[in-house]
Amino acid sequence: MEKRNFLFVSLDALIGDIAWQVAKEGHNVKYYIEHPAEKEVADGFVPKSENWKKDVDWADVIIFDDVLGQGRKAKKLRDQGHGVVGGTPYTDKLEDDRSFGQEELKDARIPIIPYKNFTSFDEAIAFVQEKPGKYVIKPSGEAQNVKRFLFVGEEDDGRDVIQVLDAYGKAWSKRIKVFQLQKRISGVEVAVGAFFNGKKYINPINVNFEHKKLYPGNIGPSTGEMGTSMFWSAPNRIFNSTLKKLESTLRDEEYVGYIDLNCIVNNNGIFPLEFTSRFGYPTISIQQEGMLTPISEFLYDLSEGNARKLKVRSGFQVGVRIVAPPFPYKDKKTFDVHTKDSVIYFKKPSLDGIHIEDVKLLNGEWVVTGTSGVVLIVCGTGQTMLQAQKQAYSRIGNIVLPNMYYRKDIGDRWFEDSDRLHNWGYLREA
Repeated sequence: MEKRNFLFVSLDALIGDIAWQVAKEGHNVKYYIEHPAEKEVADGFVPKSENWKKDVDWADVIIFDDVLGQGRKAKKLRDQGHGVVGGTPYTDKLEDDRSFGQEELKDARIPIIPYKNFTSFDEAIAFVQEKPGKYVIKPSGEAQNVKRFLFVGEEDDGRDVIQVLDAYGKAWSKRIKVFQLQKRISGVEVAVGAFFNGKKYINPINVNFEHKKLYPGNIGPSTGEMGTSMFWSAPNRIFNSTLKKLESTLRDEEYVGYIDLNCIVNNNGIFPLEFTSRFGYPTISIQQEGMLTPISEFLYDLSEGNARKLKVRSGFQVGVRIVAPPFPYKDKKTFDVHTKDSVIYFKKPSLDGIHIEDVKLLNGEWVVTGTSGVVLIVCGTGQTMLQAQKQAYSRIGNIVLPNMYYRKDIGDRWFEDSDRLHNWGYLREA
């Protein structure tokens, strides 16, 4: 592929790693970050743009990394004839407005889990008192990006949900303006996703298992993500029963990018939870480890509507997120004292499987920056999940960073979940 110009546009510095990968493949890159406190992320790894709108005509392909209004920008540029990877107002709404996403699934005749929207915590408490049970609290809009607000109830009478609703009402009512109570369904949590080229899905699809809790054993507060295990697959029963049914809608939207649907499945059926109508983080970096097609070539072909098939590795990929204080919380003082400007050392010079998040390059040193304490993604691949795990954790052993922490069980879910998924027939081609 000849040398191309790539412009990455980010609200909160999510896609720096992919910009770096594209630059390493020999292309010209400019990376714009809107959030003032995140602007140093990826400094030294990729050149920056100070005003992405002025760089539009320079770019051969423009990549937007989020929803929250980015889809409107992407669609406008696509309609003007630019090569764009990004959403539309409709696909943004699939993720930003949980209820809208659920109703779109329902309209496509995909079974959904019963839910109810609320704008009042008192009304939600009264609802649970009247109809006791296990519920999941899911904020909508921008508040859903604060993953610790997500709460999964454990008590049959809903006492824990009532307690959390009361606490949220006292502390977060101004921030959580709309939220959803969804009935909790037991089963295997699994996501299916695929790239869409404006006309159709590109094979293979991706099957992935997120690990959202902070601590091993899936306990502790919810985070954006602590790691993901995955594999590439031909379209299976889960995909064909869910995302495949939305293909004509995405075609009408001329959507270009990645879309993912997280589900709970059990022996009674497939129950979608939520859309991610954009790249996932750290999902896209882990996916890149499994791609044989260079990601720069793939993104360019995707933006031009020419991508037809993605060449990938067989086997499995595991990605582990390396974090530091105050993650998953926001506390500027803690970050400034314990994490900001910490230097990352590598015992051996190899950077295989290492992907950056909130890191900059300063005088040849890798230094933690940003605000969140999200530092690195460390990946492993293998013909078995165990091989992929071992490689990822061996690579983590090469990293020295004061106060870093990570989960040691990313991928463990597969060993039990795979038996159930195979037994129920969900991983077969349908």
